[in-house]
Formats: sequence, C-alpha cells, structure tokens
Amino acid sequence: MNQSRNLRVHLVAQSRFGASLFLALALTACGGGSGGESITPAPTPPPTTPPVTAAPDIAVNKVFPALSFSLPVALKQAPSDASRWFVVEKRGTVQVFDNSDATATTSVFLDISAQVNADRSESGLLGMAFHPQFPATPEVYVSYNATGPTLSSVIARFRLDASGLALDPASEEVLLRFDQPQSNHNGGDIAFGPTGLLYASFGDGGGGGDPDENGQDTSNLFGTVIRIDADGPAPYTIPSDNPFASGASCRQGAASSSCAEIFAWGFRNPWRMSFDASTAALWLGDVGQGAWEEIDRVTLGGNYGWNDREGANCFDPSVGCALGFEEPVTQYDHSLGQSITGGYVYRGTDIAGLAGWYVFADFVSGTLFAVAADAQPTVVPQTIGNAGFNVSAFAVDTDGKLFLLDYGAGEIYQVVAVP
Repeated sequence: MNQSRNLRVHLVAQSRFGASLFLALALTACGGGSGGESITPAPTPPPTTPPVTAAPDIAVNKVFPALSFSLPVALKQAPSDASRWFVVEKRGTVQVFDNSDATATTSVFLDISAQVNADRSESGLLGMAFHPQFPATPEVYVSYNATGPTLSSVIARFRLDASGLALDPASEEVLLRFDQPQSNHNGGDIAFGPTGLLYASFGDGGGGGDPDENGQDTSNLFGTVIRIDADGPAPYTIPSDNPFASGASCRQGAASSSCAEIFAWGFRNPWRMSFDASTAALWLGDVGQGAWEEIDRVTLGGNYGWNDREGANCFDPSVGCALGFEEPVTQYDHSLGQSITGGYVYRGTDIAGLAGWYVFADFVSGTLFAVAADAQPTVVPQTIGNAGFNVSAFAVDTDGKLFLLDYGAGEIYQVVAVP
C-alpha cells in the first residue's frame, strides 16, 4: 500500500464526532465537519475475547482539597522529584504546588496565555514534558495552539528563569509550527520516551470523518505520532530508524514526500499517551467518530487505520475496507462513552491486583476501564469504576500511584482500592 497516497475525494458530511474533549462538558457529542448529510458507518468488529483475569474495581478520592484549577488538561511531576506537582491549564498557564494534601496555594510556573489560542473547544495549551535530565538540563517542552489569523499547532521549549522556580516565557524556541485547517482534533500530547527521544501527537486536522483525507497521508503531520531528537542540532534531528527518516522534514506541517518526523500514523484525535514504566510500550487513546473509541499500543511504523477504519471496524468504506492495519488493543462502542481519555499501565503497589493493567477512562461518561498490559488485540475492556466527572487526563507520581483530573471542577483525584 502506498502509505503517502492521496486518497479518493468524497463528500464527508457532518457527523456526530464524539471526539471533542472539551465540547463534551455538556455530556453530549455534537456535529463536526462542514455540514451536510449524516454518514452512518456500518461497523463489523472482529471477534473479541475477554481478559484472562479480572482487574479489581477502583474508586477515586479527592486530594489537595484546597486547590482547584482552570480547565486542567495535564498533571505532571518533574523527573525524580516527588516534592511538587505541575498542572497544565488549557488557557495557557502551568501552576505548581507543593506535594502536600494541606497545600492551599499555587504559583505560576509558566504563563503564555497571551500567545495561546484557547478560545475554541479543543484548542489551548494541551501538553507539557520535562527534559529527562531536568533540572540539570533546565528545559521544558510544551504543545499548544497559537494565536494568529489561522489556528496553528506549536511544539516549543522553554528554559528556567534566573530564579530556577519558573520558566522564562522569553526563552521560547519553536521546534515546529503548522496551521490547522479546522478548529478541532488538535491532539496535543507530548512526552519523552525511555531513550530520551521526544514524542508528540496530532489529530487529523479536524472536521467530521477526516474530510481532507489526512489519516492515511504521510506527507503531512496530521493524524500522527512524531518522534524527534530534541538534543540534536537545532531545532531537532531525526532518529535514523524513523520509518521515513530519509524523507523531508515537516517542521511546517507538510512536505512533498513522507514526513521524516513520523513515528506512526492513522490516528483520528489522539488524546493522552504514556509509556509503560516496566516494558516501555507506548499506549495511546484515540477518540472515535460516531461509533467506536480505541486504545492502541503504538509501534514504530505502525498504521492505525483512520479514516479507512474506526477502531477495528470499517469506516470509509463502511464495508470491505483495506487490510493490513495495526489492530487496537481494545475498543468500546458509544453505549459506554463517547470520548476516550488515555491513561497509564499501573505499576504501583498500593492497589492489590491492579499492577500490570492499563487504566483509562471515557471523558463523557466518566467510566473507568482496564485492559491487561499484555493483552493481544482485540479484547473487551473491563469496566472497573466510574469517576463521576469528566476525566481529562491521568498522571502517575514517582511511586507509581495513579491520579486523574476533573476537567469541569478543576480538581485532582487519586485512584484507590474500593474500601
């Protein structure tokens, strides 16, 4: 299959995209795309098998009760530093506070709100990653949507200021920047992998059903996870084993050949990815269109099927779609939720029986799911609880404890065993 082919042009009409992380605050999925007649996929999922063993049910307990945040989308600790937490707010700020339940105050770690476009439901400051040697290497990387005449996606790095307690907004170095054709599906997660390379995710460019056919077009960065070496000569270098390493750089989003930055592709709107602390596997939640939500283990050079497929099911065409795509580890339909939030493989010790399970959630329904980390595609996810709110992100601390964010109330919760 020609991985960078220009796919057939067809009418993609308005469809309930179910992918809007932020629009789902109203607990409904709503129309995406540019209008027109509704498209109803005819899913034909392959046989599925349940997990061999069962994960324990879990509950959530509110922590840091004196604190709340404005539309939080990420929660982080710096490498090997359990003393503080950092909360990324969609509006363009990062707050930092002491890791104590009695904490009642926060301080600003970064404020770039003046240059962040947070006006749209899925735009804003969306991700942050500390350099693996932070603070010895005093760099922090962010993914955001920039202000300007056209919505754009930006990956940039900032350095600590003279105090060492905050980032200097004037130190920004833009690694890549490209325009978005629509207002939604910006992806926006960013993380360093176990070998020190930087990964970032981007959505398909927006609209219902991928109207620009970006998912299977590797000559742009839409619908991809990229991998770069941010420690190389500025702005970055390409790892030699990237699938299109000999292709053109797509620092501005597109090129005449397959993009050298691409690690994997075929995603619709990746929302939260993480590395398994034990196996180094990369896990990702990909928000579905109108029927299916999926979790993927992302491998080098993997093609995950969008928009030929939604999850493990044909989408375009609705039957007889192409073969040879990577299968999702798990998927669920919209009777259980409408917008997936990727999580973490739990490697902690405080919840008996949960170690080795990947825990994730649905933003709309609040349902908490688990799938065994060694599960072979495609398995049925296990329902293990309900947060009772819109889960925008998960986090792990240096001890492997698992946390999650309440997007609407701006509060932090810890995952705990059921009493």
